[in-house]
Amino acid sequence: MHFYHSPDIWQAFPTLTAGCLYAEGVSTGVDVLEDVEKNFAKTRERLSQSSEGEMPEIAAWRAVYSQMGFKPTQYRCAAESLLRRFRKEDSLPSFHPLVDLCNSLSMAYATPIAVFDCDHFADGLEVRFAHGDEQYLDFSGETETIPEGEVIFADSENRAHARRWCFRQSKASVVSPSTERVLIVCESHYSGPGPGTGPEDGVSVGGAVGGALAPLIDEVAHGLEKYFSGVSAMKLLSKVDERFEY
Repeated sequence: MHFYHSPDIWQAFPTLTAGCLYAEGVSTGVDVLEDVEKNFAKTRERLSQSSEGEMPEIAAWRAVYSQMGFKPTQYRCAAESLLRRFRKEDSLPSFHPLVDLCNSLSMAYATPIAVFDCDHFADGLEVRFAHGDEQYLDFSGETETIPEGEVIFADSENRAHARRWCFRQSKASVVSPSTERVLIVCESHYSGPGPGTGPEDGVSVGGAVGGALAPLIDEVAHGLEKYFSGVSAMKLLSKVDERFEY
């Protein structure tokens, strides 16, 4: 299987970096609350210093949404939506241990993290501009046809597994209690240091340095090792090395 961004995406959005992890042995029989609460504490600290919209990672995504023709406050990247909800409620609902862990890390790093059930998409996923005939299964159970030009996660059967880039995943491939294999994708347009680090603290993943993104990938990998069966494959992607095979 594979994951990659189309050449058109890299050309249109040259600030993009992405990290991918593939893991097997996912289950619901673990308690991730300790790490989730640690990430909640980090998130509270960040929100005490600035609103989510002022965080540089979110500001970079807002610029991308403006470039795609969306008002930044009309459609928000998944990380900003989580932060906004957390700021109001000081908590998040629990869905699945892995999703809960990734959501908490997404907020701590102000970076979108998508988790896909590998048994519910065909061959792999490509982030690309929609052709205008892709089908998307909404969480309400309704099927939508994607307009041409929208950035989506698409599989080889012309199904969209995320809309408006990282705004919302499809019901078709979300993690459920029966999920065993997952693809985890982290994406950023921010090249500065991560929270709590300095410019000299870049962390390498697969030989590449990804600014704030590489430490996040390492934390996701640590969580997979700690609570599940570990990481089967991981890679930091860039325009010169854009394909993840797993």
